[in-house]
Amino acid sequence: MAKSQPVTADFLLPLRAPITSLAGLGPRLSSLMARLVGGATVRDVLFHLPVDFLDRRATPKIAEARPGMVATLRVEVMRHEPPQTKKQPHRVIIGDGSGFAEIILFHEARLAQFPIGAKLIVSGKLESFADRLVLPHPDYVANQIREDEFPWIEPVWPLTAGIVPRVMRRAALGALAVLPDFPEWQDASVLRSRGWPEFGAAFRALQAPLAIPDEKPRERLAYDELLARQISFAIVRGMRRRRAGRVLAGAGRLRAVALKRFGYTPTAGQLQALAEIDADMAAPHQMLRLLQGDVGSGKTFVALLACLRAVEAGTQAALLAPTEVLAKQHLATFSRLSPVPVALLTGNVKGTERRRVLAGLKDGSVPIVIGTHAIFQKHVEFRDLGLAVIDEQHRFGVDQRLALGKKGAATDMLVMTATPIPRTLLLTHWAEMDVSRIMEKPQGRERITTTMHKLSDLEKVEEAIARAIAVGGRVYWVCPLVSESELIDLTATEVRFGQLRQRFGAAVVLAHGKMEPAQRDAALADFAAGRAQILVATTVIEVGVDVPEANVMVIEHAERFGLAQLHQLRGRVGRGAAKSFCLLLHDDKLAATARTRLSLLRDTDDGFVIADEDFKLRGAGDYLGTKQSGMPGYRLADPEKHEALLNMARQDAVMLLQRDPRLESERGMAVKLLLNLFEQRDAIETVRAG
Repeated sequence: MAKSQPVTADFLLPLRAPITSLAGLGPRLSSLMARLVGGATVRDVLFHLPVDFLDRRATPKIAEARPGMVATLRVEVMRHEPPQTKKQPHRVIIGDGSGFAEIILFHEARLAQFPIGAKLIVSGKLESFADRLVLPHPDYVANQIREDEFPWIEPVWPLTAGIVPRVMRRAALGALAVLPDFPEWQDASVLRSRGWPEFGAAFRALQAPLAIPDEKPRERLAYDELLARQISFAIVRGMRRRRAGRVLAGAGRLRAVALKRFGYTPTAGQLQALAEIDADMAAPHQMLRLLQGDVGSGKTFVALLACLRAVEAGTQAALLAPTEVLAKQHLATFSRLSPVPVALLTGNVKGTERRRVLAGLKDGSVPIVIGTHAIFQKHVEFRDLGLAVIDEQHRFGVDQRLALGKKGAATDMLVMTATPIPRTLLLTHWAEMDVSRIMEKPQGRERITTTMHKLSDLEKVEEAIARAIAVGGRVYWVCPLVSESELIDLTATEVRFGQLRQRFGAAVVLAHGKMEPAQRDAALADFAAGRAQILVATTVIEVGVDVPEANVMVIEHAERFGLAQLHQLRGRVGRGAAKSFCLLLHDDKLAATARTRLSLLRDTDDGFVIADEDFKLRGAGDYLGTKQSGMPGYRLADPEKHEALLNMARQDAVMLLQRDPRLESERGMAVKLLLNLFEQRDAIETVRAG
């Protein structure tokens, strides 16, 4: 390992310099470059890696050159032939002793690059015109005496309008020129076993290659970024575990009552998750645990038992739900099973009841509260909030989670999701949390029969629906749009509602996100109570609508949904005694990838398998809703492609911090530079604070 250098901000100043400091980038080009590379510093230019390489080392004689090949010719300029009309190009005749060719120029200004008699290197894609070998607008032109500066291996960068390869190359070379000579932060044995180059050499191999590089430079840089992120996560996890908490324990009296009322033996997955939660609550540090459970796996009951432990310990518990509908469903479940009072606090709880709940939270007479955003507003005070449970955590921002946690002193936090999260995302976006998974479903849940149908078979589907409701069934019909779209030819929710209403009359109700909340909640209530048998909806019913009598799910244009979302929707049925069905309606002309995805859903009901496969098929951009390639937040690594490196980085980070928690060793000092380079500020401040 190279001798460690002092970790100071000055060391990284050349890379933190503005893009305008690079030669050849004025205000206009700098602005375009910043948008292209995703930032306004030299580091951002350096991190903008090429996606391919163009080999210009083929240097045939003109007599040997053939149309269609990318070739580099060593030639002498013989003469210029001006166009006969304005619409014709300029022609530059070149030769090399073996024959002649023509350079075609549509911009007269470029003639200055080709003085008669000059000996040049020209490179580009050769073409044929009227039996003549021609080179339209060469990519590169250089004097033969400067051959050593010629880009024989040309990186192919992602570009944007206004940034041509020549400009990008000059900027990349400028960034390389100021790249500091970093001390090595990787373990020497890892570098040897992997055959990885040192950090700067990896960038030079990609941004200014002398040969077509293999995958090792890119792997090295990807691992650097993954390691920086995993060290950061590990430091934050360690800080959280050191943060003063309190022991929340009880004799289990309240739990025993809830278990008796529940009437079933908890599954092995529920018991395992509960044991992990109990261990956290019994520890002298704050809990931050993610509870993953497939649809119908019994997360809510585990959350109730955790809340009862907090109450037995003399504190209060709060459950935050994303919608009032879901909050009321949790209230019904908790109230049925809990031996202590449970209150509801939402925006619609007003007047005397609201004052009663607020007073009860403040004086402690309300031990458990369930609600929406209303429960973390400033005027809501708890006597002693010991546990905060957040349901469907992905629907809340970090600030909202923290706002609820700050309602108490050293509040334990349990976040839940019924949307299985792929392992790669767990390691890259939720790695600051400990994770529990409930893998199996409660006893008695039958598998939902899932079938695929063409939209042209819509009439047959409607006939099946008629048969289902005739024997007491209830049907969800989910559509992807709320109103007609001129851009996407999909049947809208309101149009489908109108069509089904014509056939089934008042048995059909409508619910979507653009309706007035009261109107939407009334439709959901009518469906839940059995006053309506068909609910036409958008994904507003994806989470939290629990109607055991509903046994048919129809999803229109299923190919437009993500697999995890389809699985979530399917889980709205199969909660009662009746045999349940999920009908996937798809376009008659279904692409192969879409057919593969829907077939996977048809053939398995394991949400974790579906989530991992969906992630592989769609990629992180679509999965996280960012509509971009690669993993959002990563510049050099693609955790989807580099999953093995991700796991390796996680293990390396844990071992490093076990040996050197303050990063004071030679490698630790270098790792601080790594964290600075990848802007892991929270981790840096945590280490600095000790």
